[in-house]
Formats: sequence, C-alpha cells, structure tokens
Amino acid sequence: MSSKTFPNLSLEQTLFDSGAKYVLGVDEVGRGAVAGPVAVGVVAINIEKLAETWPAKLRDSKLLSEKAREEIFEPTANWASNWAVGMATAQEIDDYGIVWSLEVSAKRAVDQLNLDLSGAIAILDGTHNWLARAPFAVHVQAKADRDCASVAAASVLAKVTRDRLMIELAESLPVYGLQGHKGYASAGHMAAIREFGPSVEHRKTWLTRILAGGSDAVGKEA
Repeated sequence: MSSKTFPNLSLEQTLFDSGAKYVLGVDEVGRGAVAGPVAVGVVAINIEKLAETWPAKLRDSKLLSEKAREEIFEPTANWASNWAVGMATAQEIDDYGIVWSLEVSAKRAVDQLNLDLSGAIAILDGTHNWLARAPFAVHVQAKADRDCASVAAASVLAKVTRDRLMIELAESLPVYGLQGHKGYASAGHMAAIREFGPSVEHRKTWLTRILAGGSDAVGKEA
C-alpha cells in the first residue's frame, strides 16, 4: 500500500496554527446510491487531539473492506470522541435534491455534537463546497478522506453507520438485497427494482431517469 494512502494530521495542524478552535473532518457516503439515505459524518477535534495517536489501520473507508471497517469502527469512534452522523432520507432527496440533502445531513450531524463551533474550520472532502452556508469556515480538499485523519475517521464512521442501517432495512425489504450492495445500482439491485418496483427507500426521481434510459450507471460507492 502506498504511503500516500495513510492519513495524517498535517492539514489539521496547519488550521490550528491559523487560529481554529476546532477542526471538523467532514465526509459523505451514499451520494451515488439509488436507495437509502445519504449520510454525512462529522468529526470535531481540538488541538489536544494532535498529541493522541489515531488508530493505526485508519484509512479512507473506500480503501477498507467491510470487515476492516467494522473492526476499526470502535477504535475510530473512541479516538474521534466528538463525532456524529447525520442523514437525509430517500424521500428528502427526491423532494429537495442531493445538494440540499448533503447540507441538511451535515447540519443534523453538527447539531448532535452540541459544541460551540465558533472559530471552527471544517475540512470537506471533495472539490465542491456544499457547506457554503455553514456557520463556520470550510476548507475544501480533494482526497481529504485519504490524506487527513479527521476526514478519514468521518468517512469510516459514516460508512459503517449507513451500512448497518441498510442491513437493517434489508430485513423488511429482502427482495432487493440491500445488505450486499447497500443501495447502490448493482445489476441484481436494478433487476429487482424492475421486477418488484421501487420501495419507500428508493430515490424515485433517480430511478425514473435510469429505468427510462436503460442505464444502471448512477454513482459508485462512496
């Protein structure tokens, strides 16, 4: 594995040096799925956290197997200490769009933290600032989930939390195989939708476009 896949706290240190009171690692999961919620993980660290050792196996969640993510979930949660995952439902995504849903998911996560985040700076994975209206500064960083420990932690916590929910949903919606693909547009998932129709957990505005066009390509797992 390349050393570039190992996260560190270099950017977090730089932001604390610039005067940040808290640094928030922010990452989303489920954006490209056709079923289930979108989830946003937020990890809030203070400067004292820089002296602590994060879990040695912590990586961007996409670089870990499902088993490895489950194994690292508790150590990551313990290291993060102040963290939360917010979600927006498939119905909300249909009604208000994915960008609104990402923003409200992040707000729901931040509200759970119950911290005074004045003076905080968020590190947002990606290239688009969908947190532009947040009441704190936002630093957008491509590959932050790979390079920044706080964001890697947010990615693992969000991914495992959402995956566990999808496994629970599979018990009441067994025909779709949600426990395997976690709501993404696998061939088996799309075949089940064509046979049984969409459920209440499906993003119907997305499916209308896919099924009408005959393409199953929506988004890859995040």
